[in-house]
Amino acid sequence: MKLKLAALTIAVLATSGAFAQATDTLAKVKASGIITMGVRDSSGALSYTLGDGKYAGYHVEVCNRIIANVEKAVGRKLEVKYQSVTSQNRIPLVQNGTVDIECGSTTNNATRLKDVSFLPTTFVEEVRIAVKANSGITGIAQLNGKNVATTTGTTSVQTLRKNERATGVDFKEVFGKDHSDSFLLLESGRADAFVMDGAILAGNIATSKTPADFKIVGEVLSVEPIAIMVRKDDAAFKKVGDDTVKEMMKSGDMAKLWDKWFQQPIPPKNTRVGYAASDSTKAAWATPNEKPMEDYAKK
Repeated sequence: MKLKLAALTIAVLATSGAFAQATDTLAKVKASGIITMGVRDSSGALSYTLGDGKYAGYHVEVCNRIIANVEKAVGRKLEVKYQSVTSQNRIPLVQNGTVDIECGSTTNNATRLKDVSFLPTTFVEEVRIAVKANSGITGIAQLNGKNVATTTGTTSVQTLRKNERATGVDFKEVFGKDHSDSFLLLESGRADAFVMDGAILAGNIATSKTPADFKIVGEVLSVEPIAIMVRKDDAAFKKVGDDTVKEMMKSGDMAKLWDKWFQQPIPPKNTRVGYAASDSTKAAWATPNEKPMEDYAKK
């Protein structure tokens, strides 16, 4: 019994040590020489794959700026590893230490703030509807009896349900495992519409085989602050991220990055997303904040 108790004590201590290390990211990356960036394969120009294990995008570049300052803070060069995440696993992978900084397309909301922390909002997104240009669909009221694609694990699911209750529109939700999979449902005709963040819709349309075949239509379904995600209760690491983002906003570098990724041709196809920063996004740059989605819904 004593041997079993001793073994259990050792296991608990080992687990506690691993957890402590995971919540002290600066110490963790200094010791290992490695920092892991959570990235998305198809989050429009925010974060996407170039193939061969390479990733690019607005949030990827912001995170690279943060990592450069993390290197200064820990006094050593770090190897950056990319970990592809999905809408479903991104929060658990940040919590358990697999991912140190998540640079995808995550909405800051009250529920998520119980489990993770967010850096200042880097842009304020509007959830919209993408359809085929010849579909005749111009808004959510015309989705009655239609198949509507969304991505598993995203806040757009709740947005859809709220609109369904409010308007009495009866549609069937079909789920993609990631944004590229959801767009494929629309592209292949298995879905009549794809509801998601406007920037993600625009990015997927821009990189599709025939961008002219698709358009973004209808009313704004919700307004959501998008930000880079880090572990909860990790004040030192979060401060490096906060300070970097705020300085980029103050200097105008954040606006320049937006122009680079959303207004200019981007790799690999040298296509232009053509998505302008909203007034709400510009306001978030002018006055950096970490307000969750619920604050934007208040009248």
